Amino acid sequence: MSVLRFDKGNNGLLPAIAQDHLTGQVLMLAYINEEAWQKTLATGKAHYWSRSRNQIWLKGESSGHVQLVKEIFVDCDADTVIYKVEQLGGAACHKGYRSCFFRKVEGGELVSNDTPVFDPGEVYRK
Repeated sequence: MSVLRFDKGNNGLLPAIAQDHLTGQVLMLAYINEEAWQKTLATGKAHYWSRSRNQIWLKGESSGHVQLVKEIFVDCDADTVIYKVEQLGGAACHKGYRSCFFRKVEGGELVSNDTPVFDPGEVYRK
């Protein structure tokens, strides 16, 4: 039995917010389906559904920047989760930043408010 309402999501997908378990910084937002949810619960590592690749994705399987799930919070409608994680490797963003939310709007423009932790060209060589 799942505690989440996958029937309420778009194509069975629900939003999952990854947040640093110590600082509270929002690291990323991704989506989970029931299989990703079950894998996360079974392994203690964050699994998501990749909408671009149309498959389950273990966060960090390419980069080594795995998210160890410390706590999980479920919203009142059981259709969104927050994973409180320990972010290994220092970065959650595939562009090399600690957080996917590394830009802010200033004067109608997007401005970076952080510096990359790693070079994506080096980490994601194929």
